[in-house]
Amino acid sequence: MIKVAFYCNSLKYGGVHRVISLLVNLLSKEKTFQFYLITRENKSNREYYVPKKSQRISLSEKRKSLIEIIKSNRIDILVYNFYYKSQISRLNKLNITKIICYDHSSYFYWIYNNVFSFNNSIYNIYKDCNYVISLIPLENDYLFKKWGINSILIDNPSTFEYDMVKPSKLTNKNIIMIGRAKDPVKRYNLGIEAMKVIIEEIPECEMNIVSSPENNYERFIKNLNVEKYIRFVGFQKNIELFLKNSSLHILPSLSEAYPMVLSEAKIFGIPSIIIGLDYLALAKGGTVIINDDNPNSIAKEAVRLLKDDKTRKRLGKEARKSMKIHSNKVITKKWTKLLFSVYRGNNQHYKQLSGCHDLISEREAEKILNNQLILLKKRRPNLKKVNLEKLKAFSLY
Repeated sequence: MIKVAFYCNSLKYGGVHRVISLLVNLLSKEKTFQFYLITRENKSNREYYVPKKSQRISLSEKRKSLIEIIKSNRIDILVYNFYYKSQISRLNKLNITKIICYDHSSYFYWIYNNVFSFNNSIYNIYKDCNYVISLIPLENDYLFKKWGINSILIDNPSTFEYDMVKPSKLTNKNIIMIGRAKDPVKRYNLGIEAMKVIIEEIPECEMNIVSSPENNYERFIKNLNVEKYIRFVGFQKNIELFLKNSSLHILPSLSEAYPMVLSEAKIFGIPSIIIGLDYLALAKGGTVIINDDNPNSIAKEAVRLLKDDKTRKRLGKEARKSMKIHSNKVITKKWTKLLFSVYRGNNQHYKQLSGCHDLISEREAEKILNNQLILLKKRRPNLKKVNLEKLKAFSLY
């Protein structure tokens, strides 16, 4: 029996917590693995479901360190989901347990959060790691290879099974945005401002925001006089009902790695408008990419898609079709191969896994980086002297 542990904060919120719970559920069908869920927080009643045979360990409850828990339970593989550089360095020194660093953020997240040098970044630590999971083709296929990081590309699992989903009919004028409204990176203000323009052209249009309401946004909506058209529906563990009744998804985030909300919208055959995120694995197929942060640009595309039934339905079909290669079946198979190769110390097989997708070319990588550089200079005028070579080297000053 191979003992595999996932380490994260808890299992009750979205993002990483939901990804880990989904992975454990998918991988538990393989009887060779015994799964452990090690969390910093105590277990609560609101957590995502995981199989009963998986063991749940809370560090705060046990009052032990992560390394003490790893050693006492003789963990073979630890999947690490944090960015604590000193802790990763200590974990890498363990003799028996093998460490997989699961990178859930994008290179651009660190730039927009004012981490401007390679030496101060998580990537400097990743160079010393034997196993790193990347979610972004640009990083895995190009930047990480330049930086000497030994990574493989694996998609996040989806909440919904492709073959079990009945796509949206795309017949109404409903727009959906999904995610944590309190996170400034999500930039819901752009979608909300766009609605002010959209309803002038399409008065019956409505927007559902699947998130707990934030006071700042509620005041913002009221000041724009669009409170009749925009509704916060709260945090929802099951968003199927809202996806079924939507015809357009807007993703205005400043940065993402592998947004589950985009995969969910695509599985339901819903076209998406995304802002500058051309580096995502899910960027192509049923999406419209806007390369500026102007709400009017979002509104213009939204009105076009909501008025043009033929184009909207064509993009919806493309969105759904594009998810076939990102199915949970494909992801589970790759994760299973990964865990077996890591356990056996088969680095050659690990390297083979890194090449089992169509690698992006250097030309395409530079095209994406050039586009991101243009956006970066608009958003961060203090970086207007940065050139492509500095961006590639993560040496912005």
